[in-house]
Amino acid sequence: MTLKLLVLFFTPLLSGLLVYLIPGGRTKSFRLLLVFAGAYLFGITVVHILPELYRGNGEVELIGLFVLCGFFLQQILEHFTSGVEHGHIHKHEHAHDHQHSHQHQQVSALVLLMALCVHAFLEGAMLAQPATMGFQYDVNAILLGIALHRAPAAFALMTVLSFQLNSRNKAIPYLIVFSVAAPIGLLISTYLVEAEILSQSGLVLLYALVSGNFLHISTTIVFESSPEHHFNARKLTVAILGALVAVAVEFFL
Repeated sequence: MTLKLLVLFFTPLLSGLLVYLIPGGRTKSFRLLLVFAGAYLFGITVVHILPELYRGNGEVELIGLFVLCGFFLQQILEHFTSGVEHGHIHKHEHAHDHQHSHQHQQVSALVLLMALCVHAFLEGAMLAQPATMGFQYDVNAILLGIALHRAPAAFALMTVLSFQLNSRNKAIPYLIVFSVAAPIGLLISTYLVEAEILSQSGLVLLYALVSGNFLHISTTIVFESSPEHHFNARKLTVAILGALVAVAVEFFL
């Protein structure tokens, strides 16, 4: 539990603070990291999470339904985040419209943060009490996928908010809140399981919901890495490598 909490908190926090060292935002290395993280997340969802969800659980139709719900829930969240959770950095300057006040910018930042925290909360909740699931659920493989995904998301968040708030220092409280969202999700879901408020079947459906989130995010990352479907051998190689790592984690560790 302690290790999971530390990874969930410090991965986005330290990654977000990298904006002080790389103020320019996107770099080629950043884009390749995104592709690797997306491919790994997609791979671990397909070869590990979904098969384990369906194995030994009778409510097959409900699992598929919640995967779909999670997929479209992520689509709704991205309406408010503009894809920051998969490392998409937007810098839309509104200098031509001085009527937009600082209060409007703060509200926009809060909406962005709230949407990201909903997703992060669900990710953390997914790591709760895997032993109660009744199958061999490798939580460390999922934790690695979440960490790889949250690192570029935190960096993108700080880049966007530093621009929107005109200050990297003002963006740090938002980063801290984002960093604690997943640990809070883990703590709350663990409590609900231990208090027998959240049943095993409820936990399965929660995992299915977050799996839908993962499918949306990971496929979006890989799709965005090849704009207009142009072939890029380097990105394809990195994507295949990320997927192979997920396969290796599932079958060899």
